[in-house]
Amino acid sequence: MDALTSTSLVGRDDEIRCLSGMLTAARDGRGGALVLRGEAGLGKSALLGHLRESAAGFRVLEASGSEFETELPFAALHQLCLPLLGSLTGHHREALEVAFGLTSGKPDVLRIGMATLDLLAGGEPVLCLLDDAHWLDEASAQVLAFLGRRLASEPVVLVLAARRPWARSRLDELPGLELRGLADAEARALLTSGSVAVVDDKVRERLLAEARGNPLALLELPKAGGFGLPDVASVPSRIERSFQDRAARLPADAQLLLTVAGAEPTGEPGLLWAAAAELGIDVASAGVEAEASGLVSISTRVRFCHPLARSAVYLAAAPSQRQAVHLALASVTDPSSDPDRRVWHRAQAGTGPDDSLAAELERSADRARARGGVAAVAAFLERAAALSVEPGLRAERTLAAAQAKLDAGAVDVAAELLTTFSADDGRADLLRGRIAFVRNRENDGPSFVLSAARRMTGADARDAVLDALEIALAFGRPTGVLDAVVCEARGLDRGSDALEALVLLTDEGHRTAVPLLRQVFSGDDLAWTRHPALATMLAGELWDTEVHSAVTGWLLKTGQQTGSPFVLRLGLAQQAVAAVITGEFGRAVSAIAEEEAVADAVGMPPLRYARLHLAALRGQKPEVLAEIEHSLREAERRAGCLIANTHWASAVLHNGLGDYPVALTAAREAVAPGDLYLAGMALPELIEAAVRCGESSLAAEALEDLVSRTSPCETAWAQGIAAYSRALVTGEEESYVAAVRRLESSAARPHLARAHLVYGEWLRRAGRRVDARTQLRTAHDLLSSIGMEAFAARAALELKATGEVARSRSAQATDELTMQETHIARLVATGATSKEVAARLFLSPRTVDAHLRNIFRKVGINSRRQLKDVFSSASA
Repeated sequence: MDALTSTSLVGRDDEIRCLSGMLTAARDGRGGALVLRGEAGLGKSALLGHLRESAAGFRVLEASGSEFETELPFAALHQLCLPLLGSLTGHHREALEVAFGLTSGKPDVLRIGMATLDLLAGGEPVLCLLDDAHWLDEASAQVLAFLGRRLASEPVVLVLAARRPWARSRLDELPGLELRGLADAEARALLTSGSVAVVDDKVRERLLAEARGNPLALLELPKAGGFGLPDVASVPSRIERSFQDRAARLPADAQLLLTVAGAEPTGEPGLLWAAAAELGIDVASAGVEAEASGLVSISTRVRFCHPLARSAVYLAAAPSQRQAVHLALASVTDPSSDPDRRVWHRAQAGTGPDDSLAAELERSADRARARGGVAAVAAFLERAAALSVEPGLRAERTLAAAQAKLDAGAVDVAAELLTTFSADDGRADLLRGRIAFVRNRENDGPSFVLSAARRMTGADARDAVLDALEIALAFGRPTGVLDAVVCEARGLDRGSDALEALVLLTDEGHRTAVPLLRQVFSGDDLAWTRHPALATMLAGELWDTEVHSAVTGWLLKTGQQTGSPFVLRLGLAQQAVAAVITGEFGRAVSAIAEEEAVADAVGMPPLRYARLHLAALRGQKPEVLAEIEHSLREAERRAGCLIANTHWASAVLHNGLGDYPVALTAAREAVAPGDLYLAGMALPELIEAAVRCGESSLAAEALEDLVSRTSPCETAWAQGIAAYSRALVTGEEESYVAAVRRLESSAARPHLARAHLVYGEWLRRAGRRVDARTQLRTAHDLLSSIGMEAFAARAALELKATGEVARSRSAQATDELTMQETHIARLVATGATSKEVAARLFLSPRTVDAHLRNIFRKVGINSRRQLKDVFSSASA
């Protein structure tokens, strides 16, 4: 351990104990991740160095973020994984080779994350150290966040060091340790241990006061002669200046060599020496002088003594020198194996517009897009636009750069790029609409998109109008947008598509619109796939489980084939909703667990509505109420946030609990916005609650609305729901009988069970206790077998009122399992191996085995073979 590292650890006993504990745990197979955070100079790099020296028995892998490579996809991950890449085979090796540009293909972040986990977790303990993590490229950060959340059962330690302040990153999801300045006594001890003694008491006190406990400041600043006059600059800025002062005392060639080292992000000595020779530097003497300064060491890799030293020497160089350095690096970078880094150096060296260079940058953007590097696409295109001479090309590249910036999450930069376009530019308005949605400030995104549509014609205009609604659905804020979209669509050319169906639904109702809707979903061109979120809503308007199943199947297949997390998650959420409708709660649990696994893998919050639907039908009041509270908070934070799901869930829950006034209020709220699908689904809840509360006119009005929606659909589900609701309003027995008969022909078992329940309730109130018992017993058995606890309890109370005690559902061992554990157990019960389950849930096989141990303990078994019996009895 060098002197700087050892002295920089003064006062870091707690941090060292924490890191040493991680190593000890990893030796026992319990790994983890930690992000060391703090301002520059607080000792993060020193702690990484100490950890490196302490990791006996570990394979140590190192990488660092680079300011010059924040836009290059998987740059840091490439540094980390390259030493081990040869040990991988098959799909995982291919996934990483695609990510690193070693072979063609489109990167799949989920596959890359699993490949990295497989690479690191395969055998001996591994320590991964990443310095300057605030400069990580977004693609690497995403994979490392994925990795960090999956190390609990692996002999792998991942430690990253990042400066404060820093922009919000995916790494914020990982456990963190904030470094603070040293206490006064520790600061004095460190100052006296420095290589440059401070004899003068006044200078010492000034250093202590102005260093504010920063270890690097206490060690470095005395070497530059102290502070002199009091300085208002930040401590890191003063440390950088001290590094610059040391560099300034070097000969010109040594200074220029340091600038080359600062601009070359890979730390490859061959590139350093080649670029130095290109610049005419006396390599032998300059290298000796540079290393003697203590600022840099050059061996198998170029290393600066501290990350601040790198930026300090680079920024100290004159602009003309930096341009010359980048031009030299471009000339020695292989255009075949590393074309993007070469063109990026050329762009940094440029001084004015250059169409040929802009075209090269655009080609680099295309390569980055193929590799999934959205940040790189944005950076290349923004620079290409700035260098473009021809106005048309500049406009096209600026628009493309704005879209790429938006895709990369740089919303404000995207908006700034659009300020160069006039207010009546349709293409810019499309982007302004998307930006407005992402910013969550006002619900004005559709107005921009619709404004753009007015400047378009034909299919482009129709697609733009549908885009407005699709964006609103994707962001959970369609309320009010549907009306605006339909209003705009009335002025467009008519067509046989989803937009025309929306217009007909609004203007003429389901009887006219349903035939066209069926045509939309039965056609060969699959035009609805361009707007998948809208397609799921429109499919719901048909009350047809087969159509919904076809849409869901396409989403799942496409999401898996393309690697699109959005499409895959939408498909899984819709699969869960479909399973709730059919009463297959175990299948719903599995789909929800998989959607949450994908969401976790890509660092996104899960889609909550499927879990909410399941909780509502299960009758789980605490979970439903918690989700409602969450949605209300979201509604306050995001203008127009859709909360119809929560109102519908509340109505279902409270109808099950028999709290009809609360159910009525919730059902009114769910129906009021007129949202696609849910407004219709909420009508039966409104009708039941209104009837129980004596609101007969409201119930009759809602029934009329429901019948107008369901009668054109002609499915058993739609006809059964209509008959069920009509029976509640009219009290006619033939409607109860028709509801049961129709729903027996449908897949909607929960509604069938409820039809038996309300029929039995009506029979009991009519004094026909024997007949009532038959219906109520059937209802109770169905509701209990499905898992609809609130409605089952309601049926039990009704049975008791007839003089019969319902058989209570015995507690199941599986009730204690979480959703993820239930899904893992079900997969293993079907014969899936740990490796197969791991691939499906983006976990490691070791983590799956750890979950299985918890499952075995909770359900009281000790082998995989017994799981099949456990789940057979649970579903009996």
